[in-house]
Amino acid sequence: MSNLSGKRAVISGAARGIGLGIAVELCRLGAEVVIFDIGDASDAVKACEKVGGKAHQVRGDVSSESDVRDLMNQCVAKMGGLDIVVSNAAYSDRHLMLESDLDEFRKTIDISMWGAFYMTRFGSEKLVAAGNGGNIVVISSPHAHMPIPGAMAYNMSKAANDQMAKTAACELAQHNIRVNLIHPGWIDTPGERKFFEEETLMEEGKKIAMGRLGQPSDIARGVAFLCDPASEYITGSTLTIDGGIQLPFREMYRLEQNPQA
Repeated sequence: MSNLSGKRAVISGAARGIGLGIAVELCRLGAEVVIFDIGDASDAVKACEKVGGKAHQVRGDVSSESDVRDLMNQCVAKMGGLDIVVSNAAYSDRHLMLESDLDEFRKTIDISMWGAFYMTRFGSEKLVAAGNGGNIVVISSPHAHMPIPGAMAYNMSKAANDQMAKTAACELAQHNIRVNLIHPGWIDTPGERKFFEEETLMEEGKKIAMGRLGQPSDIARGVAFLCDPASEYITGSTLTIDGGIQLPFREMYRLEQNPQA
């Protein structure tokens, strides 16, 4: 069981979905959190308080350098310091490259790539200044290495996230700051409803090796593991939490059903 008692964390995009799951789990384990989101996060704060945690909300745009700088200042002012930075906020617009709206394409890059960089850069400034080490976790994606059609901007952003986090792990190790990545699989979040009907999500989830879509809590437990003081020797790593969606299990079933194929 992870113990994050006394730790102070900030999570971007935490009003709902994976970010909310992370905020609630960190609070459950004793951390105090700041929920950073462009929208109202009062319900997320209540969810954190329900598990006995202390949470604050800061509204702002993760793709804005000035907003994220201000966020980090507010984190220190509200909590007295900072120990954990979780870059989670993302955006995606799905169209084939030749049909993509370039404004939406740029928005995906601005939020999913630049937003992750701002969280990492300005969060690490606070951690270095405090001199107590710390943790940065970047929620990336298998899109970083899977060229999924119709998601070029998101693919590009997540590939950049992976290189950014690993480079930061190299540069920040001297400050005892660990930087790690999580690659979630197909997770049951409100954002998925932008692209799929409810019935499709449930039916396709059954086809994953573990037989279901992932839940935000699955990813949250991974964040807690990486930030646990007991994980002090883990940095520059990628933790894949995908229920086996990338395994060739469909091919195995096909071979078992028709050995002569």
